Amino acid sequence: MRFLISLPLTTNLIKRLDVSEDKLYILGIESSCDDTAASVFQNDQILSNIVAGQLIHKEYGGVVPELASRAHQQNIIPVVDAAIKKAGISREQLSLIAFTRGPGLIGSLLVGTSFSKALALSLNIPLIEVNHMHAHVLAHFIGDETGAKRPHFPFLCLTVSGGHTQILLVKDYLKMEIIGETLDDAAGEAFDKAAKIIGLPYPGGPLIDRLAQEGNPHAFPFPHPHVPDLNFSFSGLKTSFLYFTNDQQKQDPHFIEKNKADLAASIQKTIVDILISKLKQASAQTGIKEIALAGGVSANSVLRQVLVSEAKKNGWNTYIPKLEYCTDNAAMIAITGYYKFLKGEFSNQTITASARYTL
Repeated sequence: MRFLISLPLTTNLIKRLDVSEDKLYILGIESSCDDTAASVFQNDQILSNIVAGQLIHKEYGGVVPELASRAHQQNIIPVVDAAIKKAGISREQLSLIAFTRGPGLIGSLLVGTSFSKALALSLNIPLIEVNHMHAHVLAHFIGDETGAKRPHFPFLCLTVSGGHTQILLVKDYLKMEIIGETLDDAAGEAFDKAAKIIGLPYPGGPLIDRLAQEGNPHAFPFPHPHVPDLNFSFSGLKTSFLYFTNDQQKQDPHFIEKNKADLAASIQKTIVDILISKLKQASAQTGIKEIALAGGVSANSVLRQVLVSEAKKNGWNTYIPKLEYCTDNAAMIAITGYYKFLKGEFSNQTITASARYTL
């Protein structure tokens, strides 16, 4: 099978892409926050996936946008070079470039967008813009050596990260609808805020997960917000956790240190319960029993365990991505680029980064 498609590269240039199906090489580039990532695919099969993190943000307890964009500038060339070399191809063999247009930090996105446009122009190959949250969902379709099962359409996807919490009705690779989302803060942000309150460094979510294994999840009950429909809210929970710990410390200045593991386990249980409760409601309303997780918080061990448990109770077929595909990575960008390529959805050289790029 061969592809022969007219592609808009710039406002005045049209290139004819003529490649055999088994020679379609896709470079994915991700730079939405503080991870610089590049991945190379052959069709839907992963050949390489390189991620460079930024340790400097630990000093500040959160991502500093200006520092993040500067680090992307330093990292992007070596990361892309490493991904291409690991894939065992030359950059001249690349067929197209898929990149994260948004949402995310505008400075970080500009680095990835500008680099992708320049490289595509120099190689005279097409560009495909990708929505970061769309890519998290399609991480389930990455082809690798594990041969993991893939969701069947339609399916529900609980997408949870530091900046987003959504329930998506996924009808096709490129057709999905947000049927529930946070009205304020994201679940990942609630994890990080709780971690900071009890003295854990950034990023706090994974540390909460680890510490909670030593604690009692029923030690301190926290309220569940009453939010209509399938939407979420975590700002009130963050405030409740802060006020509770402050009040307890007035009576015992060493309260947090004495109860750190129980606090971690309790807040984690509350957040997971809120997420699963809405997911159960979404399944009941839609009648869909194909259930997937995506996003950085889907790496949380308790969320995974509870989802598997609920699947047995409710007859769900569940899909949980590999840990390396949960956090920000370029493999999910490349696979999304592949499916957009099949539908002929291309971008041109006038494209710009968008911090609030919506699905």
